[in-house]
Amino acid sequence: MSADSFAFKEFEVKQSNCAMKVGTDAVLLGAWGILPETGNMLDIGTGTGIIAMMAAQRSAAYIDAIEIDKDAYIEAHHNCNNSKWNHRIQVHHIAFQKFIPSVHKKYDMILSNPPYFSNCVQAASESRTLARHTCNLSFEELVDGIASILKQDGSFATILPLKEAEDLVAIAKRYGLYPFRKTSVKTTCSKPAKRILMQFRFEKSIPFEETLIIENEPDAGSEIKNRSYSNEYKNLTREFYLNF
Repeated sequence: MSADSFAFKEFEVKQSNCAMKVGTDAVLLGAWGILPETGNMLDIGTGTGIIAMMAAQRSAAYIDAIEIDKDAYIEAHHNCNNSKWNHRIQVHHIAFQKFIPSVHKKYDMILSNPPYFSNCVQAASESRTLARHTCNLSFEELVDGIASILKQDGSFATILPLKEAEDLVAIAKRYGLYPFRKTSVKTTCSKPAKRILMQFRFEKSIPFEETLIIENEPDAGSEIKNRSYSNEYKNLTREFYLNF
């Protein structure tokens, strides 16, 4: 497998032209969210199309996947079109702000692995800046749009660093969206949480909270620290990764 592609059990992701490659955040979100069995889902900022295809593997719903960057859109369209779920995934080259007034339905589920850097200092490429920075899609715009197209009994799932997660929760509250699930993600048990997976709905409740450890602690005194994934991470992602 080359860096230009990533093979999962039931699909392959081509990613040579996409600024943001397949990463742990996207895999976590795609595997973790509670999805509807049928209906309509939306993936905001689909990148390579990985989350849309993971959702299609786990559900019989129809999925719209939107992407603002042209190169990423072309790659996502190729990946989804060459998957076994191409009849249920439609990829759109459009900004989320423009997609909202063009859509004439509401969604049972919305997923987004959103940009979260709040400054707009240019990254190594314009495409990478679009993918990583909120200058093109602020949290306020994201939540405002989601609230307008999410069904009353629908839900929204995302993954963010801790500080940005707090900011999003505060904004979502103003739109009547509240987290009902939160999973703190740690690389190992001894390290602090680096991400939080969150799922929101239009119902205020005490969220179910838990912690997910990705890797086991290396053996004490071991000179070679071979990566060993935790059973909980393996169980979560077993349907997707080839080596689990």
